[in-house]
Amino acid sequence: MKRILFVVAATVALVACNESPQKLQTNSRDTPAYAGTGKAFANKDWKQGDKASWESHQKARSQYGMNDYTRMN
Repeated sequence: MKRILFVVAATVALVACNESPQKLQTNSRDTPAYAGTGKAFANKDWKQGDKASWESHQKARSQYGMNDYTRMN
Protein backbone atom coordinates (compact mmCIF):
# COMPACT_ATOMS: atom_id res chain seq x y z
CA MET A 1 0.00 0.00 0.00
CA LYS A 2 2.83 2.37 0.88
CA ARG A 3 4.56 1.54 -2.35
CA ILE A 4 1.46 2.39 -4.39
CA LEU A 5 1.04 5.71 -2.57
CA PHE A 6 4.71 6.48 -3.16
CA VAL A 7 4.43 5.72 -6.88
CA VAL A 8 1.27 7.84 -7.18
CA ALA A 9 2.88 10.74 -5.28
CA ALA A 10 6.03 10.55 -7.40
CA THR A 11 3.97 10.48 -10.58
CA VAL A 12 1.92 13.50 -9.49
CA ALA A 13 5.10 15.38 -8.55
CA LEU A 14 6.74 14.65 -11.90
CA VAL A 15 3.64 15.62 -13.86
CA ALA A 16 3.41 18.89 -11.93
CA CYS A 17 6.97 19.79 -12.97
CA ASN A 18 6.18 19.46 -16.66
CA GLU A 19 7.19 22.46 -18.77
CA SER A 20 4.75 23.68 -21.36
CA PRO A 21 6.12 24.18 -24.89
CA GLN A 22 7.27 27.70 -25.71
CA LYS A 23 6.48 29.14 -29.10
CA LEU A 24 8.66 31.67 -30.86
CA GLN A 25 6.80 34.93 -31.19
CA THR A 26 7.77 36.92 -34.25
CA ASN A 27 6.39 39.91 -36.02
CA SER A 28 3.52 39.18 -38.28
CA ARG A 29 4.98 41.56 -40.86
CA ASP A 30 8.05 40.69 -42.87
CA THR A 31 9.17 44.23 -43.58
CA PRO A 32 12.76 45.42 -43.28
CA ALA A 33 13.69 47.71 -40.41
CA TYR A 34 14.42 50.67 -42.67
CA ALA A 35 10.83 50.65 -43.94
CA GLY A 36 9.75 52.34 -40.71
CA THR A 37 6.54 52.13 -38.76
CA GLY A 38 4.54 54.76 -40.59
CA LYS A 39 4.32 56.89 -37.45
CA ALA A 40 5.53 60.46 -37.16
CA PHE A 41 7.73 59.75 -34.13
CA ALA A 42 10.88 59.02 -36.14
CA ASN A 43 14.15 60.89 -36.10
CA LYS A 44 14.03 63.93 -38.37
CA ASP A 45 17.36 63.00 -40.02
CA TRP A 46 16.04 59.63 -41.17
CA LYS A 47 13.58 59.22 -44.01
CA GLN A 48 11.34 56.18 -43.55
CA GLY A 49 11.70 53.72 -46.40
CA ASP A 50 15.14 54.96 -47.52
CA LYS A 51 17.71 52.21 -46.96
CA ALA A 52 20.77 54.43 -47.50
CA SER A 53 19.45 56.98 -45.00
CA TRP A 54 18.80 54.16 -42.49
CA GLU A 55 22.31 52.75 -42.86
CA SER A 56 24.01 56.13 -42.53
CA HIS A 57 21.91 56.96 -39.47
CA GLN A 58 22.76 53.61 -37.84
CA LYS A 59 26.46 54.06 -38.62
CA ALA A 60 26.49 57.54 -37.07
CA ARG A 61 24.55 56.32 -34.05
CA SER A 62 26.92 53.44 -33.42
CA GLN A 63 29.98 55.65 -33.89
CA TYR A 64 28.97 58.64 -31.80
CA GLY A 65 26.06 57.63 -29.61
CA MET A 66 27.03 54.16 -28.45
CA ASN A 67 30.82 54.29 -28.52
CA ASP A 68 31.99 55.20 -25.01
CA TYR A 69 35.51 56.00 -26.19
CA THR A 70 34.33 58.79 -28.47
CA ARG A 71 31.68 60.07 -26.04
CA MET A 72 33.98 60.37 -23.03
CA ASN A 73 37.10 61.75 -24.72
